[in-house]
Amino acid sequence: MMPAISGKEYVSRMKELEPNIWINGERMTEAICDHPAYKGAVKTKAELYDLQQEDKLVERMTYKSPTSGERVGRSFLQPKTKEDLESRRAMIKTWATHTYGMMGRTPDYLNTVIMTLAASAQIVSEQDPRFSNNLLQLYERAREHDLSFTHSFINPKSQRTSLKAESLNKPETKIVKQTADGVYLKGARLLATQGGMTDEILLLPPSGKIYEEENAFCLSIPSNAKGVTFVCRESYFNGESTFNYPLSSRFNEMDTMLIFNNVFVPWEHVYFHHRSDLAHKLFSRSSFTPLTLHQVSIRQITKLEFVLGLSQLLVKSMALSDYHHIHQKISEIIIGLETMKALLDRAEVLAREDEWGTMVPHVHSLFVAVNSFSSLYPRSIEILQLLGAGGLVAIPSEEDFHSSLQDDLSMYYQGIDCDSVTRAKLFRVVYDLTMSRFGTRQTQYERYFFGDPMRLVTTLYHGYPRDEYMEQVQQFID
Repeated sequence: MMPAISGKEYVSRMKELEPNIWINGERMTEAICDHPAYKGAVKTKAELYDLQQEDKLVERMTYKSPTSGERVGRSFLQPKTKEDLESRRAMIKTWATHTYGMMGRTPDYLNTVIMTLAASAQIVSEQDPRFSNNLLQLYERAREHDLSFTHSFINPKSQRTSLKAESLNKPETKIVKQTADGVYLKGARLLATQGGMTDEILLLPPSGKIYEEENAFCLSIPSNAKGVTFVCRESYFNGESTFNYPLSSRFNEMDTMLIFNNVFVPWEHVYFHHRSDLAHKLFSRSSFTPLTLHQVSIRQITKLEFVLGLSQLLVKSMALSDYHHIHQKISEIIIGLETMKALLDRAEVLAREDEWGTMVPHVHSLFVAVNSFSSLYPRSIEILQLLGAGGLVAIPSEEDFHSSLQDDLSMYYQGIDCDSVTRAKLFRVVYDLTMSRFGTRQTQYERYFFGDPMRLVTTLYHGYPRDEYMEQVQQFID
């Protein structure tokens, strides 16, 4: 058995984990594989792991471990050449295609994060040499055991302030105690997607400016560690029928709030602490941003491809292809898709080796891509809604087609060039993506996927080099 696990092994791990998960005011008692809020996503994630084991895909999805010689997941590969970047792209695309880009936290996302941090682990040795070794050990352990991770870096909203008001009951997660054996955590973190259905949690320092050293830490915790609680948002599961709920029955990733009640973390799982300068250095000097954006862009392109295909099928089913406003709407999606693809290609073409020997895609191109997608995707969803119009309001269910209404529906619900069942399935997909709770969460998720769009724009503004262009204009003026 190779370290790159199968779906069966993943499900077995999740059954053994038994994390402390709460949903609708009650603690979850059954395995997440059986709970309606999780079972669809767990099954889909298991299918992703199974792709690693397929004979025709094993070379694309895995590579030989430099330490064990066994085949491990390719998303752990530190790219040294442009060919390595291309091989990572092929692997990421395969998983993204299987989920149609609907799952934002497939394992390759955090695998990539851990790889990039480990590649630049020397940075944290400034605080303590053992922290550098800890990061390398995290990477080795994750790669050789094919571990999955959720992560969080968002503190509760009430503390988005620079004021150090000692009288406030601060809810953010912080290290409250240090001993010879490790540290203790107390507080809360928001929005751990797939919380409770991963082996471990990676806690990163908050995004943006860190005002207090106690918030500047990076560490990992088993999902079933004592004192860790996952509080689920309301489930968007409406039923197991892939006819009625074609997307939400398969791809509904649970989002959770994390609560830490004096959680012990041994020093081996601490990567730095109480050092906001190291937090800045680790994420600014490492390949974290460009390589995570590389993974993100591949998934977002895949999702936009699905939206385009869905839009055109909708147009075809209603024979709308001759209308100019339809051409404009579909072309708008095409332009967005091709722009995203071109930016991804450019990022790879302009890739350069960083100080740690990692082949890094062009970050500015990827920043433009992620900035663009935060508005491209909501607009594409709006176009789908406009195309579907009133047809999205009343759609027959699977149960209707198995009732005495079957003959009437076959007669009166058929499309221009498709039967009634095919038309209902098509409209169900559009509804689930654009109007259901699952769909509206998808839209909001993509708006804020890599952070506040205004912060991303500011990062692009300050980071994009343009002195050369200013100099050209100045020379012309002179």
